[in-house]
Amino acid sequence: MKHAQVKEAAAALFNDQRNPFGAFSLGSETHHAATIPDAVRRCRWIAVDINASAFGLYFVSPSAERARLVACFDSDYPSTAVATKFISGANGEDVVRHSRVSTAPRWWADDGIAGSRQVFQSLAWAEPTAPLAPGTNGIALPVHADRGQCGLVVFLGSEMALSDDTLCEIHARSFALFAAVARIRPSDSGRMRSISKRELECLKLTANGNTSEEIAKLLKLSVHTANQYLTQSTQKLNAVNRNQAVAKALRLGLIE
Repeated sequence: MKHAQVKEAAAALFNDQRNPFGAFSLGSETHHAATIPDAVRRCRWIAVDINASAFGLYFVSPSAERARLVACFDSDYPSTAVATKFISGANGEDVVRHSRVSTAPRWWADDGIAGSRQVFQSLAWAEPTAPLAPGTNGIALPVHADRGQCGLVVFLGSEMALSDDTLCEIHARSFALFAAVARIRPSDSGRMRSISKRELECLKLTANGNTSEEIAKLLKLSVHTANQYLTQSTQKLNAVNRNQAVAKALRLGLIE
């Protein structure tokens, strides 16, 4: 399976809008993902189709030097799963670098969990990688959208049902879903307040994994002021915390 085939399949999903309200049909993860809850529901449909027990959609941080994944949502939405905290940490650096240059899926299998390793090893167009979260089996699908945005859709589970044909289909669906999520914009009724250049700088540095202390040092601010900028940007983006604010800023193209 080659990268162009996945992109062609994703384009077919984008252009076909049949049966938007039923179970999965071509197009149901594209035009009709109008909100994050909609996207979570559609990602859950994909997970059910491959017998995955958990999932997550992540944006790649803008830094080339400090690769990081920023969670947009996972299967515990609106909360955050424990596995997501590991995937968003240093564990994801290698697969982030990979996702910037390739669409080839990456899989991992914990030696203590039977089931998935044999399934993953049978996939012709998938490569092994270091575990993104301890005590899990999973597969990470690199995805891309407009404006150069890229990310991963991750599925976890000890008894996933995957073949090469199924992998191609769910990868295309994940591509289309990521593109739909990247297109979500605030509604006219919920238009966000203007975010200052300083606030965006703090968000971008947070996306790259910097702490408040590191941000303060880099921008020659006090830690209190750096935290204040982050709090203000979080409120303006109507986010519950700075990590959600970073994910929203990446999705909206405010930081690149």
